[in-house]
Amino acid sequence: MSTAELLKGAAELFPDEVVTQAQVRHLDLPGAGRFALITLDNGLDHTKPTTFGPQSLANLDAAIDQVEAEASEGSIVGVGVTGKPFIFAVGADLKGVELLKRHEDALAIGRGGHDVFKRFAGLAVPTFAYYNGAAMGGGVEIGLHCRYRTVSAALPAFSLPEVFLGLVPGWGGCTLLPNLIGAERAVSVVIENSLNQNRQLKGAQVHELGIADAIFEGADFLEQSLLWTASVLKGELEIVRPAVDRGEAWDQAVAHGRAFADSKVHGAAPAAYRALDIIAAAKDGDLQAGFDAEDRALADLIMGGELRAGIYAFNLVQRRAKRPAGAPDKSLARPVTKVGVVGAGLMASQLALLFLRRLEVPVVLTDIDQERVDKGVGYVHGEIDKLLLKSRIGQDKANRLKALVTGVLDKAEGFADADFVIEAVFEEMSVKQQVFAEVEAVAPAHAILATNTSSLSVSEMASKLKHPERVVGFHFFNPVAILPLLEIVRGERTDDTALATAFGVAKKLKKSAVLVKDAPAFVVNRILTRFMGEIQNVIDEGTPVEVAERAVEPLGLPMSPLVLLELVGPAIGLHVSETLHRAFPGRFTVSENLAAVVKAGKRGFYVYDSGAPELDPEVAALLKQGDTVLTEEQTRERVLDAVAQEIGLMLAEGVVAEAQDIDLCLITGAGWPFHLGGITPYLDREGVSERVNGKPFLAPGVASVPA
Repeated sequence: MSTAELLKGAAELFPDEVVTQAQVRHLDLPGAGRFALITLDNGLDHTKPTTFGPQSLANLDAAIDQVEAEASEGSIVGVGVTGKPFIFAVGADLKGVELLKRHEDALAIGRGGHDVFKRFAGLAVPTFAYYNGAAMGGGVEIGLHCRYRTVSAALPAFSLPEVFLGLVPGWGGCTLLPNLIGAERAVSVVIENSLNQNRQLKGAQVHELGIADAIFEGADFLEQSLLWTASVLKGELEIVRPAVDRGEAWDQAVAHGRAFADSKVHGAAPAAYRALDIIAAAKDGDLQAGFDAEDRALADLIMGGELRAGIYAFNLVQRRAKRPAGAPDKSLARPVTKVGVVGAGLMASQLALLFLRRLEVPVVLTDIDQERVDKGVGYVHGEIDKLLLKSRIGQDKANRLKALVTGVLDKAEGFADADFVIEAVFEEMSVKQQVFAEVEAVAPAHAILATNTSSLSVSEMASKLKHPERVVGFHFFNPVAILPLLEIVRGERTDDTALATAFGVAKKLKKSAVLVKDAPAFVVNRILTRFMGEIQNVIDEGTPVEVAERAVEPLGLPMSPLVLLELVGPAIGLHVSETLHRAFPGRFTVSENLAAVVKAGKRGFYVYDSGAPELDPEVAALLKQGDTVLTEEQTRERVLDAVAQEIGLMLAEGVVAEAQDIDLCLITGAGWPFHLGGITPYLDREGVSERVNGKPFLAPGVASVPA
């Protein structure tokens, strides 16, 4: 079947494609001759990046037909490809991938991309790619098929993110990149960056890695790139690239990549390993064999559960997070021109910094003594100085931000004109009620009162106020600057104005806000506490710590349960488990062993003297275990059953609108992997949902291959 027929068949499966045009225009390069420039453009602004679906590939194929004929007849001296303003291209259209139901259709997508892109290498004249803006996936790969590449110094994002989603770079990335820059650097881009939360490269890094041959400033990038192209075509400039080491270094790079993938996904998601197999085989330079392997891997992964869960997770973060389910009309939101923060400890100081940087309005901290207030303001100033040192902000902005943050002891002085006051004090109901009473007495009548509580009832906290309707839960996750989730909790009497203002502030803070019912521990902490509690129960009953920890490795979580407990702090973990035990004594336990660890003042279960986590002998001496020893499989089943039961109950209680919100919370608030889709697609895929609740959480095709 020809490429055109292949793409025509694929286009029929995907009628709603946002089509990219490939426009050819001709330029006279000074002293070099007539040059064909292909511009990729979907006709929309930079907020709708250019993608490649079947019709888009067909358009590019037709453009290459034209320039191929011109090259053969000698009417052009070269061909370049670039993108619309701010965007080069961001790869395959994932909405089309979601629709594929058959292995042969998935195989056709891989072959179609290869057949079109590799025509650049087959042209009779030199080919150039000008990475003028964001380039990801297939956008990067189209450039790898060209002979030369330039990159804009202003380019904000460049990546091969496929492994992050559960795919492989399947249009040349796994094969061409190591042959261009060596296996070590290719593994860094394809595997390490992807599995480090889809880390992006900037223009300068693209040049330093040797992916681009030249770098030019953003303002006149295309003009400078074309002048550079003319010099290359005239022979005035020779591009010399370092030789690629095809010896032991290649094998070592692949072995390092496997070890890195193991540390991140523990064998739980196949994409990284399939990509590494292709990179390993690319050592002999047989490009066509590499392209064929990419096609097979792409088709297999497209028809697998991890990719569907990955795309589902991607859509949650990119779409649902921007339009939170149940949020009131944004026109009800009040403007926030000054923020008050009660408390000046580490969490409060992190919140003050975030509000300051994102809202750029006056922020005032209060605490019980001047030393604490000074320390909180000092923390914020110190973080601003770090931003200045890293050139993330200029001196003027640093001065302005520092001037906006102040600290006072007197709440009346600090909050008399505040529009939004958030408390981050000790997690004790009576303390928080007292704080809110003091704030209500001095803050303006319109001010929203927000609590950063992680597990206490927002309704109870507001119950003694004259105006409980203006109290809202505003639960951040640590570290505040990194984790995007913000659980916005509606108390029993919270009104739409307070809620709309909270969502408006969340958007300005660039957080993913999810509306949550005022239920014990809300979403993330409730699920994690049930998850960790079941691990703790198994240990308490007699299963060795290392067996319980290894049991959940196949999920590929960012860290093991007991390392997470160390990060959270055993005392906080114990406090949340006590809160939930009071609410749901039948399902949530309070571990005597955990209580003993907290009482002994231990920061966690492990010591790191050897560099790796080992059970602390002092903790081991504290543990009192029964004689019921489970296997890893039995432990995993028990933990997953508990999580599935808890999520089922939370949905029945209306804690969130849908299972999608549970997954969004776990991805953005706890760093759970995209290949799990959060958690519910995994529970569905493994048959746990059906076993525990009698039905799956999601409809067929939502995070799985459509029937």
